[in-house]
Amino acid sequence: MNFKTIILSLAAVIGMASPAFAKNKAVKNTDNSVSSDTEQVAEHDINVYGSGYTDGDKFEGLTRKVGFDRMIPPHALEVAFNKTTHVIFPSEIVYVDLGDENLVAGMADGAKNVLRVKSAVKSFKSETNLTVITDDGCFFTFNVKFAKEPLLLNIEMTDFIHDGEAVNRPNNAQEIYLERLGQESPMLVKLIMKSIYKQNKREIKHIGSKRFGVQFILKSIHTNNGLLYFHTELKNTSNIAFDIDYISFKIVDKKVVKRTAMQEQVLEPLRAQNYVTVVSGKKSERTVFALEKFTIPDDKQLVIEVAEKEGGRNQSFVVENGDIVRANVIDELSIQ
Repeated sequence: MNFKTIILSLAAVIGMASPAFAKNKAVKNTDNSVSSDTEQVAEHDINVYGSGYTDGDKFEGLTRKVGFDRMIPPHALEVAFNKTTHVIFPSEIVYVDLGDENLVAGMADGAKNVLRVKSAVKSFKSETNLTVITDDGCFFTFNVKFAKEPLLLNIEMTDFIHDGEAVNRPNNAQEIYLERLGQESPMLVKLIMKSIYKQNKREIKHIGSKRFGVQFILKSIHTNNGLLYFHTELKNTSNIAFDIDYISFKIVDKKVVKRTAMQEQVLEPLRAQNYVTVVSGKKSERTVFALEKFTIPDDKQLVIEVAEKEGGRNQSFVVENGDIVRANVIDELSIQ
């Protein structure tokens, strides 16, 4: 069979199949009462996509296009080959995606919230993009172009909830749920900690430590959606500044005097509001810590310790399981 014969055979098959296909399509449209000529189209879609657009153009009217009200507006970003653009984010960077191989990026040494971006080649014409997710659950997106001399080399992104005003929260303030926070929204965690810090209530009066002119107390314990919030205060009544080396949360055995690493369970705070490294003389500082929910067995206890850097004024106190289970439940509607 030669090439011409094959072509003629294919044409015959297509000719026989076409009427059946057309008939089936017509029946399907009739059954669903879908007609792209008579279908009502939203005025918004006409304005956006043009007068010739109908919903029936795509997926026979069963699927609508994504409108601009669902779009996360990107920021414009210029990069160069011989210069580095630095973008400062309001919290630690946990995810970065580059649109193509024309970009190179990395976190600045020693700064987890600063991203270095530059061109990998001496020039590129096509626009690309960059996406960043931060530790507080914010989603940032950028359209990136090459420029020999970028107008902005150092850019600071905004903390979307720093003043609590709705108008200050643009469309790209998305609440990304991070694995380490479970089912809790990072933004809600941040608001809860700010609210506890702002209200500054001392609801626990029997837990604390005081010596050498330094007092370390637990003011309250709160709980919400699988997380525990510990509100602590460090008062320095001496004239010598207290430099904080670390603050630790450890579950230890009650009866063991000399504790070892095997007998301790260290709990890592997920978030901290107003975590300071020094408390000046005659000053006090408060911190709110967010930890994953836990309870303590009868033979164990929670020890919260603050250690002084190159000093001997360490403070610690014990929290019993009864204190944990009596944690105040946070009313999300009353968060200020």
